[in-house]
Amino acid sequence: MREVVRFPAAEARPPEEEVLRLQGITDGASLPARVRPALDSAFGLFEELAAPVGLVEDLAPGEFPAIYEGEGANAPNTPLPEIVERAAGLALYAATVGDAVGRRIGELFTEQEVVVGYLLDAVASAAADRLSDLLAEHFSDRLVAGGVDPDRAKVLPYSPGYCGWEVSGQRRLFARLRPEEIGIHLNPSCLMTPLKSVSGVLVGGTADTHRFRPDFPFCAACVTRECGRRMAAVRR
Repeated sequence: MREVVRFPAAEARPPEEEVLRLQGITDGASLPARVRPALDSAFGLFEELAAPVGLVEDLAPGEFPAIYEGEGANAPNTPLPEIVERAAGLALYAATVGDAVGRRIGELFTEQEVVVGYLLDAVASAAADRLSDLLAEHFSDRLVAGGVDPDRAKVLPYSPGYCGWEVSGQRRLFARLRPEEIGIHLNPSCLMTPLKSVSGVLVGGTADTHRFRPDFPFCAACVTRECGRRMAAVRR
């Protein structure tokens, strides 16, 4: 099954605390008073300009290894192949908040509205990540509707560029998914346009399907350590 999924901008709007957390601010009350109007303006611009859309296409388990192999540049030992082997359902996906937000960010910096531009960039980045989560929820609902037990339909997104999956893997992913249908393109450096876009594979399974010990060699260079939070989220 292949489907285009559109979201209202308000649904793709990330929680304020998530935007601030990604900027290293864990207590919204400590936000400087002069920043509050700029942050409110950034959220307002996002809801005005964003056109969130995603593309999801089911993937047979046997198709994934060739896509994941990419150009042979992945880390030699990574968690994703074993996670996929345990999966109850797979789908490739791509999503974007659209062109208009990125254009406005550039205009704001040109206009010397640096604070609003920076915060709109942060909001749009968090919104792109939120689209991954929204599509994961959508795919989970589809698995359950198709007869998969809800306990085996806990879905997480996995993307090239993380956990040892080299970013050049996007070339085979794009060749298979063809997200140009929703306006997402890949340049020779494997950078997506619009810039605030995401892509990867949705993996459905039990909470244990997604469990791994983050002690791979590449884990030492990871600055986000999001895997623990993600694994905890599907256990809840």
